[in-house]
Amino acid sequence: MPELPEVETTKTSLLPLLEQKVLSIDVHQSSLRWPIPEDIAKLKGQKLIGLTRRSKYILAEFEHDQMLWHLGMSGSFRICEPNSQRRKHDHLIIHFEDFDLHYHDPRRFGCILWLNPESQSKLLDPLGPEPLSSAFDAEYLADKLKNKQVAIKVAIMDNHVVVGVGNIYATECLHQLGIHPAQPALSLSMQQMTQLVAEIKRILQQAITLGGSTLKDYSNAMGENGYFQQTLLAYGRAGEMCVHCETALENIKLGQRASVFCPQCQPLKPVVQSIKTAKKPRKSP
Repeated sequence: MPELPEVETTKTSLLPLLEQKVLSIDVHQSSLRWPIPEDIAKLKGQKLIGLTRRSKYILAEFEHDQMLWHLGMSGSFRICEPNSQRRKHDHLIIHFEDFDLHYHDPRRFGCILWLNPESQSKLLDPLGPEPLSSAFDAEYLADKLKNKQVAIKVAIMDNHVVVGVGNIYATECLHQLGIHPAQPALSLSMQQMTQLVAEIKRILQQAITLGGSTLKDYSNAMGENGYFQQTLLAYGRAGEMCVHCETALENIKLGQRASVFCPQCQPLKPVVQSIKTAKKPRKSP
């Protein structure tokens, strides 16, 4: 599934479409996660004037309307020459003045929707802060996790806590810091919170710089693969040797996701009950 770096890289690769006017639209399969709007043809004649990203959504601003695009599990955009051959699973083609934009999605879990008050309140408003923004800092994370007993990996992958920290990047961050993925979130020290925030920012920025991760068939809208997967130290390496201590990496399942870790470098530490939550001794009569 494309994660934040892949979506950011895709958004950037779509920039050649800015100031291009929509000439026509072909919908070949409208049944995605939600149906493609029946009135999408009203984009005809409008220029694409802005592209931004919020979490894993691409927000496309046209002259009179805005759209919300999500790649889902297997979606991708491809900028093609006009009248290029349509591939199987190209469900939507937007014909611009100089290019065609093909939306390709074999599993059809992505979405092409209007950005309106309904989609804003349902999909965007509940989201946590962007991980690369100043709003995401150690004080914020410590406050959000102070009462959470869930595994730290599950916590930082929760879009209500912070957006865009997917499985690949959460696994790599925790491995680099020596934090067990199942460590209860509330048990991390303030120092660990500070280190975790810094590492999330570093890993995500590095992944964006390297064009994201191409593990199966991901490529940006120009057909270019990412290279971050070449730097992976834990994700997808269960059974291989840890690069730090040569212990065999292990795999557990957390939140229905594979979580690879080093049992030597990332020990699961016992949770020490705090004084505030400890039971008070009973007073003698």
